[in-house]
Amino acid sequence: MKKNSDSLGTASISSLLIKQAVPASIGILVMSLNIIVDTIFMGRWIGPLAISAITVVLPVTFFIAAIGLAIGIGGSSVLSRALGKGDDIKALKVFGNQTTLTFLISGILAILGLVFQDYAINFFGADDSFRDLALTYYRIVLYGIVMLAMCMMGNNVIRAEGKPKFAMYAMMLPAIGNIGMDYILIDVLGYGMEGAAWATFISYAMCFLFVVWFFLFKSELRLTLKSFILDSKIVKEISGLSAVTLARQGVIAILTILLNNVLINTGDAIDVASYGIISRALMFALFPVIGVNQGFMPIAGYNYGANKFQRVREAINISVKYSGILALGIFILIMVFAEPFVSIFISNKVGQEAGTIANNAELLKRTPNALRWVFAATPVIVIQLIGGSYFQAIGRVIPALLLNLTKQGFFLIPLVIILPQFYGVFGVWISFPIADVLSTTVTGYFLQRAVKKDLVE
Repeated sequence: MKKNSDSLGTASISSLLIKQAVPASIGILVMSLNIIVDTIFMGRWIGPLAISAITVVLPVTFFIAAIGLAIGIGGSSVLSRALGKGDDIKALKVFGNQTTLTFLISGILAILGLVFQDYAINFFGADDSFRDLALTYYRIVLYGIVMLAMCMMGNNVIRAEGKPKFAMYAMMLPAIGNIGMDYILIDVLGYGMEGAAWATFISYAMCFLFVVWFFLFKSELRLTLKSFILDSKIVKEISGLSAVTLARQGVIAILTILLNNVLINTGDAIDVASYGIISRALMFALFPVIGVNQGFMPIAGYNYGANKFQRVREAINISVKYSGILALGIFILIMVFAEPFVSIFISNKVGQEAGTIANNAELLKRTPNALRWVFAATPVIVIQLIGGSYFQAIGRVIPALLLNLTKQGFFLIPLVIILPQFYGVFGVWISFPIADVLSTTVTGYFLQRAVKKDLVE
């Protein structure tokens, strides 16, 4: 029987990449808009310190959600290659084990996060000016974080099946719901930070319900209870590749904690709010590049599993070309429109307190140039992204792990520790483009060497 996933090995690479990347990009765009709008609502309706609060909460929620993302991406690499070889039995086992692992690990971490919430908030960089706001948001969001982890896992499996539109819907539905609930709970009902947190919780639940519906009624993967029983061999294979994404996401969480603490120590809460805006901009502005990267992985994994190496080479070349053009456009837009972008996070309501007015003015003064520095090397990052994803897609755990850790782990974290000692907060911002250039150079070298050695038919 011809399966939907078969097209990954037969259709033209360009059309496949567009088919995979456009829905992924739209899904990421809507999800990013959700986070952007969430932050705008908090900045305009609660105040700049609310942005600081959600910024320090981000590492723990990000890391737990990354459990699902890591198991989803790592397991889906195994699943894509199994589908490419026609091994449907293994594909079912992989998906069942992904589900069990995601639920157990994210659940345990969520419980620990709630038990040690006071310690966690202090460790993540909160100070007295916004600690209560951060705790309110953290506590409620963690109630639903397991659902988000399951969604992140399921979304990658949906894409590995060759059904990117459903993966897009899984990201769009909760994002749209969250924006609506934000408006109702924060602005109309006036629940402030608590309303923002419950809106986020509801969005997680909406995504989870959609993913469950897909696998019950639309998926080619028909699971049985036996599929959920952990198989040591499958778990080992999933874990090896999941470790790549988890390590990268874990390093990002550590980096965020470090940044929050460095910014609060060398600057103040407004600098933390600036980074909160910049981190949203990174997710939002790079959505088409990330979409191409996500679209590339199942194509590369499937064709590598089917020994169609010329198609893998073509996928690499086209992905780098498309994402490079997109990255250049993003760079130009950020350089030109940094001030208007930052201004949308700042309230202009009449009757604000003097402290809030001063905070708003300072935020608008500091953030645009910081944003430009962080995006200064954007045109070159596509090689680093595609290169790391290539090794992950074909199941090369060690090079995938090391290359995915290159930017944040090997370069950015040391730079963030060292440069602010000489340049203050400015040292934080210039660390980003330096790390981008260094990591791209390293990844480009290893990707070129691997293509010449491995992709020969």
